[in-house]
Amino acid sequence: METADNAPGYPPRKKSREDAHRFIERVAKHNGWVVNPDRQFVDDLAEGLAVNYNRHGYFLCPCRDGDGVRRLDRDIICPCDYLAPDQKEFGHCFCGLFLTPEFAAEGQAPSQIPERRPEEPGA
Repeated sequence: METADNAPGYPPRKKSREDAHRFIERVAKHNGWVVNPDRQFVDDLAEGLAVNYNRHGYFLCPCRDGDGVRRLDRDIICPCDYLAPDQKEFGHCFCGLFLTPEFAAEGQAPSQIPERRPEEPGA
């Protein structure tokens, strides 16, 4: 059975919700995005990211179902491959974690958007 791509014999260091929050902030700052201002929502996503990291060894997007195999999940490792087109069209990513500065300035809450990921990853 294929598993997460960790160094042989070394399990990944466990990540806490606080580690995931730091990851979220770093990613947003690096890319010029705004983190969703809803702190409870972000805290829930940070918890999901930490759980997924501890389960799979990488920050798998908590709003999508992955396989737990990095090779199959690479398109939905946060920030996912679909973020750029989602932000371009809707102003935020699929889960609403990362907003464009323009969308954030409008003060709107992210809304549900269509899923771009193919039903069969790699298709």
